[in-house]
Parts: sequence; C-alpha cells; structure tokens
Amino acid sequence: MAALTEEQTLIQDQAKSWAVEQAPVQAFRQMRDSGIAQRFDNTTWSSMVELGWTGILVAEEFGGSNLGYLTFSVILEELGRQLTASPLFASALVGATALNIAGSPAQQQALLPKIVDGSEILTLALEETPRHAPEQIALSAQTKGDGLVLNGQKTFVSEGMAATTFIVAVRTTGGITLVLVPAQAPGLSREALATMDSRGYAQLNFDNVAVAGDAILGTLDQGGEPLQAILDRARAGLSAEMLGTGSQAFDMTLEYLKTRQQFGRVIGSFQALGHRAASLFTTMELSRSCAEAALQAIDAGADDVPLLCSLAKCRVGEFLHEMSNQLIQIHGGIGMTDEFDAGFYLKRARVLETMYGNRSYHRDRYATLLGF
Repeated sequence: MAALTEEQTLIQDQAKSWAVEQAPVQAFRQMRDSGIAQRFDNTTWSSMVELGWTGILVAEEFGGSNLGYLTFSVILEELGRQLTASPLFASALVGATALNIAGSPAQQQALLPKIVDGSEILTLALEETPRHAPEQIALSAQTKGDGLVLNGQKTFVSEGMAATTFIVAVRTTGGITLVLVPAQAPGLSREALATMDSRGYAQLNFDNVAVAGDAILGTLDQGGEPLQAILDRARAGLSAEMLGTGSQAFDMTLEYLKTRQQFGRVIGSFQALGHRAASLFTTMELSRSCAEAALQAIDAGADDVPLLCSLAKCRVGEFLHEMSNQLIQIHGGIGMTDEFDAGFYLKRARVLETMYGNRSYHRDRYATLLGF
C-alpha cells in the first residue's frame, strides 16, 4: 500500500475489522441463499452509512467528509476481500462522482446529502449490451419542450433493483447527454437479472419516459466528456475492490500451501508451487502500484488520469483473472465445490473483470491515448 496518512490508516483498520466481523464472506453466502431481491443486507448498508463511508467523496457543505479516492479505496479493498455486497460503490462513488463532476448546484444540494445519509441510492445506467461500449450509446432521447422523452433499454445496471434514481446516458441529437431519472418515473420498468456473482443487477426499459429540463446533468449533448471522467473514477475504485478480491484469494491459497500435506510434506515446499506463489505475489504488488497511481492521480487532479485508470483496470484485471484461476487449481477438488468459498471469488472476479471495460478494451484505450 502507498504511504497512507494517519487518518487513512485508521479508516483502513476500521474497514478491515468491520468487514471481518460484520460482513464476512459467510454473510455473503447467507445473503445469496436468502434470495433477497435487492441482493444486499439492509443492516450491512445502514452500518456503512453510520460509519460515514457514504460521504467520503462528498463535500462538507453537503454533509460529507471529502477525503478523496485513495481513502475510499482502502475501504473498497477490504470489502472486496470479504465480497461484501452493498450499494456503496454504485451510489457513494459512481453516483456521487457524477454529481460532483456534472451536477448543477441545485442537483448537488438535492441529492448529495441523501447519498450521504443513505436515503438515496443513485446509480449509473450505461450499458445496452453485455459488452462495455460507452461510445455506442443508442437509447434515444427526443426533445420535448425544455425536457426529453426517453425510449430504449439499459442492461446490467448495478444495484438496479434498489436504486431510487438513475443517471441515464442517452443519445441526443448532438451527442451524449446524462439525465437523472427517478426509479418510479411513469414508463420506466425494471427487472432483476440473475448473474453468477449473485449481486443486484437490473434491466431497465424506457417507454416514453418524460423528464424535465432540470433533470439534465450538465449540458445537453455535452455529456460524453463528463461521462468518461466519471467512468475513469469508477474504474479506479473498481480496481481497488478487484485488488482486495485478488489479495484475499492469494492469502487463501498461501495458507493452503502452508498447511496441506502430500507425500509427507506441505505442498508449499515443492519448488514448482513455490515459484507459482512467488510469481503471483509479484503480479499482485505490481497491480497494487498501478491502482494506487491512478487513485493518487485523481486526487491530485493530474492530466494523465485516463491513461493511469486504463492501466490500472487492465493490470489488476490480469492479476485477478490469474489469481482466481490458481485459487481453484491449487485447492484441487475442494475448490470446485459450492461449500468452499473459492467459487465465490472466481465468479466475482469474472464479473469485475468485465465491468467498465475488460482487459482488451483498456489495452486498446491505453494504446490509443498514447497515440498508437
């Protein structure tokens, strides 16, 4: 981990203790088996709100603490370790970021305090196909007076069944526009999607959904650039969660190598497995450096944020993909059973790898940003 301030270290320790004691992976298993539609526990969510985590990216004038993305990342990493399900990332990072970047003072005043107190769950409705393609948004929005009328679909909307308001990326005459749409808007319907990671995703259907002009986030037709800025911050935060998921998978594997015996010896003493563990550790630490560089660049307002965010999402994705595979392979038969937690990490890894762009997407974007 990068050199943290005393405050960040305290928050990290708090998050680690809370996640292990209050929301461990066993609690995720219970939530999955309960079949709850929103796919997270209300008590867990309320506890996060009480801890103040929902206000880390919100200015003090709106009830937040404005501690920055690196501070938020230490929490996301610990939640990633325990696979803790909640709307924290979707609402308090992505939603709050969208308002900070593109929201008007009135929109910020109306929604940011509610994000902080947990009464509002604000999530981004972006994807229209299984593949991340923000440049190809097709959901149409026709002007009507000073407002818009929306028709089309969004899919794989994170926390879509629990959200109270959606930030919808739509195609307008002159480009991309971001629009705030209440979940209860006439003409808007949603249905839950079953995914391998047992989280809360939804498909949204817009049938002549009318929104007023003051629901536009930013400027009409000018939402493409703010959207990319929002997505980059989402990618950096997601990289921190992915790092936590992969780090926990590494710790589980290392513990198994130290305790599992075969042929009268612990299997970690076999050279081939020792080399494999060393290689995974090296990849993990390189990935951590990439993720931290992106988060620190965001907090510093650096010019190379897009480049570093694509690098982080790609490199951490590579580590998580390989680590989740090795978690299963090294554990052998038990790793394939539902009774063992390894499968949860593999399934979550595959979803996290694709969210906001997979490795191929970000390799191409990274090269394009460098002029290749």
